[in-house]
This record gives sequence, structure tokens and C-alpha cells, in this order.
Amino acid sequence: MKKRIEIMSPAGSQAAMQAALDAGANAIYFGIEQLNMRARAANNFTLEDLPRIAELCGSKNVRTYLTLNTILYDHDITLMKKICDAAKEAGITAIIASDIAAISYAHSIGLEIHISTQTNVTNIEAVKFFAAYADVIVLARELTLQQVTKIHEDIIRDDVKGPSGELVQIELFAHGALCVAISGKCFMSLATHNASANRGACAQNCRRSYRVIDEDTGVELVLDNKYVMSPKDLCTIGIVDKVIDAGVTVFKLEGRGRSPDYVSTVTKCYREAADAYLEGTYTEEKITAWVAELETVYNRGFWHGGYYLGKKMGEWSGSYGNQSTKENIFLGPVKSFFVQANVGEFQMETGELSVGEEILVTGPTTGAFKMVVEELRVDGEPAKKAVKGDLITIKTNSRVRKSDKLFVVRDRVKVQ
Repeated sequence: MKKRIEIMSPAGSQAAMQAALDAGANAIYFGIEQLNMRARAANNFTLEDLPRIAELCGSKNVRTYLTLNTILYDHDITLMKKICDAAKEAGITAIIASDIAAISYAHSIGLEIHISTQTNVTNIEAVKFFAAYADVIVLARELTLQQVTKIHEDIIRDDVKGPSGELVQIELFAHGALCVAISGKCFMSLATHNASANRGACAQNCRRSYRVIDEDTGVELVLDNKYVMSPKDLCTIGIVDKVIDAGVTVFKLEGRGRSPDYVSTVTKCYREAADAYLEGTYTEEKITAWVAELETVYNRGFWHGGYYLGKKMGEWSGSYGNQSTKENIFLGPVKSFFVQANVGEFQMETGELSVGEEILVTGPTTGAFKMVVEELRVDGEPAKKAVKGDLITIKTNSRVRKSDKLFVVRDRVKVQ
């Protein structure tokens, strides 16, 4: 193996966290309270959850990163310090921060720090400055791999070390939603809704369709793509080799507002891709398969390589919201699980399910797992199909738990 590559996965819920752990993440990142960039979008944890998160992830040798990356006002300082103190006491690995107040305080209490992409680090001098506080720096998303490589080479040349005494590591945003603003710094939502994107409350103005009208003539201008500010999602699965060769050791996967299924799939693909490259088995055939798999979960279409390959922002989503090839349709909850027989009992609250279809089960402890239904029983009798109201049993290839959710996975019907 050439080097250690850390796959850092999003955890917007307990189920998503478990899904990341099961899929091979080396680290998870999550938010608590309101001082994080997904304060509105994600089902954030609380201060009371920190010891349990640290214990669970620590038992699996998975690092835990607490996002504390919003801009801070004077009235936030007390809460920020409280969060840092609680993270330190609970044994959370590090915080991800951009505001100097959070960086300074965390450093003062000996809490490890990652410098957030919101800090917009784009050169070696900035790296040297933040190296006094942080062992890991997330470089700006707008850099090219050539620029990333130069920074990495300069870190080695100038022996730039963090507080741990080790060379500063480079973390890079590798997959997920992009924003038209520089490194996510945007004020449109604040201007229109008094909801600051830099405080985790983005109203996502950029994801909407707009019409352009000439005020003098009243003529409406025709736009080839009406989603003119909504970029496709970044996908680097096809350039994992180039990203690693540039000196990146931490791949950050976006998606704290996404489902456990999304987290599981994206983590699995990037874990496999990084390992494949280091083992010499990274091929075009595998890349094609990974892209197809990534397309099955939430995405706005993919911008392959993005800025890292020197591209200009010109690949827009073309439509609103999800463009995944598959959709998960809720059927009902788990009623019980028979351990010795490996059989789950489910209540069909809606929809239909047939033998041969793929199902997904998600839950706080279960995480997310998929399987094809080879046989099912309705009220204890063999059946080919189950419908709303049926109590069904299915032999599963993984343990499920009461109140977990059952979905059927089907090809998404494209609306013309």
C-alpha cells in the first residue's frame, strides 16, 4: 500500500452514521445544535449524544469529526466553547472549523482541528499559518489538482507540520453537492430570506428556476437551461488515482442531509476505489460500474472531475432535484425479527411488493442494507406478492430491528 487514505463520510442521522460504519468509512463527520453548515438540512445530534458517538465509532477505530464551521457572532461564543468542551470531554477526535474564534479556542484546550473548506485555503502560506492550529486542512474546492500537487510538494519541501508534529495532511471535497459560491460562501439566502447559508440555514435560491425579463420591453429571454445557478454534483470516482497522486489523504464525501442508503452507497464506492488504486486494480471497467452505482442514489447529475481538472463551472443540473436512476418507495415498518431463523416481520402500510424485487431496510442500528426478495410469506403462507395491509415475513441476509423502515427499490420513472 502506498499510503493511508481516509474515507470521511457524512452522518446526518444515527442510521446514516451506522450505514457509514458498515460501508467502510475511516471517519464520520456530523453536526450538533445549530453551529454547523447543515443546521437546517440534517437531523443533527445533541451534546448528550457525543459520548455515545465517540464510544461507538471508537470501538470500530473510526475517527469522529464534529462540524463547528459556521461564521460566529459574539452571542455564539458561549455555545461554541460549550460544544468544544463537551467534544473534548467525550473523546471526539476533532472539530471542523472556519471561524478564528472556534479555531483559537479549540487549540487552547488541546482539541484537534480540521480547517474547513469555508476558510478557502488556496496557497502554501495559508497552510503554514493554519498549521499552527491544525493537522488537517481542507483545501478550497476551486483549486486544480496541479495547484493541490504544488501545495503538497511545498508542505514536504518546507517540512510544514501541525500540532501533532506530523506533516499537515490535505483533505479534499470528493463527492456531492456543489454551490456556485466560492467554497460555499454565499449571501443570496440571507438577502432574500434572512436565512444565512453561512450559518447553516441556506434556502437554496440557486436550485430554483428563473426567468429573465427585459424591463424596458417586457420581452422574456429564453434560457437554454433554466437552472442557471444549480451546478451538477461533483464526482471524482474517475480521478481517484489523480487525487491521491496529488497528495490528498482524506476524501470528504458530502451529504449530511442525505439518506442512509446514499451514505452507504457513496462510502462503499469511494472506499473500493481508493483501495483499488493503492492495490493496482483501479480500472476503467470498475470506474464505469462505480459511476452506475452512484447514479442509483440522490444526485443532480455528475460533474466529473470538476474544478480539479481545470474545468470551468458550466455543467448545470438541467432539472430540479434528484436525478437518481433508482427510487426507494416506503412500504412499512419492521414489526419483529426472529433471530434463529433470520426472518423479519414487516407490516405493509402502503404499496406492493413482489418476489424478485429489491428491498432496502434502514434504521438507527441497522444502518442501510439491500437484498433481493427470494421468497415471502403473507400471514404465514407462501406468496408471490404482498399488498397494503398484509403482514409479511422475509428471510433477510442481515439483522433488522423493530421500527426499522422497509422500502422497495425500483427504477425511477423519468417525468418528461
